[in-house]
Amino acid sequence: MATVYLALDIRLDRTVALKVMHRSLADDPAFVRRFIGEAKSVASLSHPNVVHVFDQGTDHDIVYLSMEYVPGRTLRDVLRERGRLPAREALEILIPVLAALGAAHQAGMVHRDVKPENVLITDDGRVKVVDFGLARAIEATNQTRTGMMIGTIGYMAPEQVTMGAADVRSDVYAAGIMLFELVTGQQPYDGATPMSVAYRHVHDTVPAPSSLIHDVPPLIDTLVAHATAREPQDRPADATAMLVAAVDAHRMLPRTTDPQGSPVRPYTGPAHAAPSVPHTGAHSAPASMPQAAPAHTLIQPRVEAAPARRGFRPSWFLVTLAAVMVVAVGLTGWYFSQTEYVRVPDLVGKSLVVAEKNAAGLGLKVRTAQGQHDEKVAEGLILSTDPVPQSEVESGSTITLVPSLGPKRVTVPNTAGMTGNDARDTIAKAGLTVGSVKRLANQQVERDKVIRTSPQVGERVKEGAKVNIYVSAGLVMPDVTGMTKDEAAGYLGGQGFQVQVNEVDDDAEPCTVIAQAPKAKAEVDKGAPAMITVARCQTDFWDWFRRGDHEARDDQQFSMVPAVIGKDVKDAQAELQALGFQVRLQRLANGGVVQYQRPLPNSERPPGSTVYLWH
Repeated sequence: MATVYLALDIRLDRTVALKVMHRSLADDPAFVRRFIGEAKSVASLSHPNVVHVFDQGTDHDIVYLSMEYVPGRTLRDVLRERGRLPAREALEILIPVLAALGAAHQAGMVHRDVKPENVLITDDGRVKVVDFGLARAIEATNQTRTGMMIGTIGYMAPEQVTMGAADVRSDVYAAGIMLFELVTGQQPYDGATPMSVAYRHVHDTVPAPSSLIHDVPPLIDTLVAHATAREPQDRPADATAMLVAAVDAHRMLPRTTDPQGSPVRPYTGPAHAAPSVPHTGAHSAPASMPQAAPAHTLIQPRVEAAPARRGFRPSWFLVTLAAVMVVAVGLTGWYFSQTEYVRVPDLVGKSLVVAEKNAAGLGLKVRTAQGQHDEKVAEGLILSTDPVPQSEVESGSTITLVPSLGPKRVTVPNTAGMTGNDARDTIAKAGLTVGSVKRLANQQVERDKVIRTSPQVGERVKEGAKVNIYVSAGLVMPDVTGMTKDEAAGYLGGQGFQVQVNEVDDDAEPCTVIAQAPKAKAEVDKGAPAMITVARCQTDFWDWFRRGDHEARDDQQFSMVPAVIGKDVKDAQAELQALGFQVRLQRLANGGVVQYQRPLPNSERPPGSTVYLWH
């Protein structure tokens, strides 16, 4: 379309890029009019990510643009050098591209030819988009007529192929294809001819980048899928809408390393890159790197070439190009006429045997991939296919079936006898999460060692499920306050304590424990001394009762305290409360049966008195 020169603006003393249109275009008045109009529109765009147009003019039969000179290189050069980019870095390049496209869309402009060759990266890392409106100007030339499509085949939206129409959503589609190429290092479709690539843009769904490069994040897959929807109304409304989604994706992506494992860094250009100017031509890549084919802007027939206008004087180059295109169209038509296409059936949820039978019935071959776990699809059923259902493929092609391994379950490991920290590590290594950690009195398990877990060892649970740990607190001082001296001494002795009794004068019920050391629930060693303090036992109970807060009268009503030792603690509590007594429960062990009670069975107490139950 043009040749670009490095030039000096002698009036303003600044270096510029001078884009001179090819003579065949400059000879066309319709092109010149459209070109001047598009140049004015682009010049009105004042955006840091758009290559600025300084001036436009004609010199006899020469039509030119004076543009901002951008020292650096194209995004295509970066891809040739590095192959593919990490997701975050790809978005850091795409975001300013979308910002530039968004500004153009807001001004009513459509780029029509978004591709890496039209994205320039300066030596200091700035991103610039070039060639706004040039494709639209080309549409006005005598070289294109109804039935022609303008653009670059690898980035062309389906509606550009089928109808030659382009709007802001066509730019969004091309940006989605470019993101796919940035993270995978290749375009989604290739083919022997441009028409075969165009056919796939129209009839196929762009695959997820992660289907080629497994470490591509799902956020990128979603962004590409939305931008490259075959129907324009299913894409983001314009580049600004896609920009918002891209910024959100970049914010949520973790900082990772690049595909070769080196730290991610924003691209700032080569240390000694040769200056370049805005253009769409190919650059040579280093000999050690694979070279991608340049994505040239094409003027491609949608059906067949329109006849040339009478009086048009084509150059030998154009005659040769026309002949090549006629042959290409003919071969493409023959190729498609000889090739039978079938749609990939929807096999998700079917058994492997049924899926293979259905695929064979359509003339397709099957390859079974390694299975994957899934919470919703049962084991043995098809989880996904590649290509996806309803994609069109050649008859006899091989499709890949991914069977489900069913829900993934993890066995709770045995951590009994481990320390709490070791148990945490073992549970985490098994793919589970540690829940609560509780301490329980237990004389059989050494203090600070794990007694059991919940769920129990050997149970199969979901990956990541919580496992609660119960750790031994060893010997724990029970609460014997209110128990009789003999009961308290007997129980504590049976638990391994060295019991000492201290009787004191007190207003409490005679011969009952009023204090203890260590305090209740304290963790102690077996054989530790335990001191219980009791109210003096030589006092007559009724003398004590009359000295207390209760007033003994002949008409005082008493109730008999029933015997509840040996009963379930909940049943005993309900029985006592039904008789009008207050109940206080004190735990001795992990059982639910009453072991002691105070007052003693068959004692008489006024209604509302407190009965202590130890269980």
